[in-house]
Amino acid sequence: MKQRFFVTFCAVAVLLACAACSTSPAPSTAQKAPGLDQAVKDAVDVYVYGYPLVTMDMTRQQFTNVAVPDAAHAPMGQILKLRNYPAVDNHAVTAPNADTLYTISWLDLSREPWIFSIPDMGDRYYLMPMLDGWTDVFQVPGKRTTGGKAQKYAITGPGWSGTLPAGVTEYKSPTAMVWILGRIYCTGTPDDYAKVHALQDKFSVVPLSSYGKPYTPAPGAVDANFDMKTGIRDQVDAMSVNDYFNYLARLMKTNPPAAADAPMVEKMKAIGLEPGKDFDPSKLGAFDKEVIKTVPKVAQAKIMEYFKQAAEPVNGWTYMIKNIGQYGTDYIQRALVTAIGLGANRPQDAIYPTSQKDAAGSEYDGASKKYVMHFDKGQTPPVNGFWSLTMYDKDYFFVPNPLNRYTLSERNKFITNPDGSIDLYLQADSPGKAKEANWLPAPKGKFIPMLRLYWPKETSPSIIDGTWKPPAITPAQ
Repeated sequence: MKQRFFVTFCAVAVLLACAACSTSPAPSTAQKAPGLDQAVKDAVDVYVYGYPLVTMDMTRQQFTNVAVPDAAHAPMGQILKLRNYPAVDNHAVTAPNADTLYTISWLDLSREPWIFSIPDMGDRYYLMPMLDGWTDVFQVPGKRTTGGKAQKYAITGPGWSGTLPAGVTEYKSPTAMVWILGRIYCTGTPDDYAKVHALQDKFSVVPLSSYGKPYTPAPGAVDANFDMKTGIRDQVDAMSVNDYFNYLARLMKTNPPAAADAPMVEKMKAIGLEPGKDFDPSKLGAFDKEVIKTVPKVAQAKIMEYFKQAAEPVNGWTYMIKNIGQYGTDYIQRALVTAIGLGANRPQDAIYPTSQKDAAGSEYDGASKKYVMHFDKGQTPPVNGFWSLTMYDKDYFFVPNPLNRYTLSERNKFITNPDGSIDLYLQADSPGKAKEANWLPAPKGKFIPMLRLYWPKETSPSIIDGTWKPPAITPAQ
């Protein structure tokens, strides 16, 4: 990644040099175009800024591009009830989990609000984060925040005002696009699957105009030309700069920038981009049309490179607590989380320590090494919800393995050492039957382990205040 980032910037530098040497006349525009170096910098900044919105909408299309719900999709304004953990070959969303069953709905608030009803969840751990088009979690009903009783919410869009039915709480979204990315804890056993399925079937979502009346959703509109197989990140990254900026401009018509984004909106105007209007690359001049083609690769590399700066590593783990789920103007962090963990929760609900290097500072390589993660007695992650350790390949997707095991968690019956400590084995081949209960299969290549700490404790020991730290993963002796 670092090499690709360097090469791309070199290409930009060459194009800039050529442009500087050219004697071609400057474009005739009413507003003076920015200098080439500034234009490229602004374009990269705008690309990074818009990356979450574009990725969200592409994700929405792939989830909803069906006439009726199926096992992995549901039309707009209907509920997708995932009945099993995500399949190993499901690359629709990066960093999937194998701890919860998703209950998902995509809403368009541009015409009217929608009423979302949650059944009585009892003592079951769940959360129903509601993300706006920019990936900010603007509300999150769930066990931590609103408890387990039945609830009804009216999700209203920007600029809407009106009267709501009695007993309904309003949640206002900053954008017309809303993604309800609900998670319900499930052990994965047939009995628990059945219990969670019964809960899922009691969720409902209806437009305000149909609330309290018989309602049958219309079949969804299907775009036969939309790619339903290629991963969303790959599709977004493959867009040309003109297609990307045009797409971003259209989306901002109903998913407006926040007031705090005013300086970024000015940068957009300077490069020919305004919300609701087509991108106008002529403002950049003749040579800029060539230079601007490098912007997507430069911006994508910048996003992924930021992972190294996002947080200080702790025992080989990197995790972000500040500005997660609510990003403000931290655009680069928002884009990074979109790229590697779209749909991230607020830290009070979940923290995701991720490790790219072992205790010795080397990248993980399942082809040549075996690894151990050691927990002293009583030192497993302190949470009110649950914790898990998931294995991903280098692109943050599940790793196929003979056990169909993608995670280890507190629901596993671990083999303990004589002193009560626990060793987890991260390696490509089985550590042997006696240790297999503690084995998290790795690929024979690069991999990335990720912890999930749902509803982390906020009193010591706590990952939030730093009094608990995830132990390092070490090469096996």
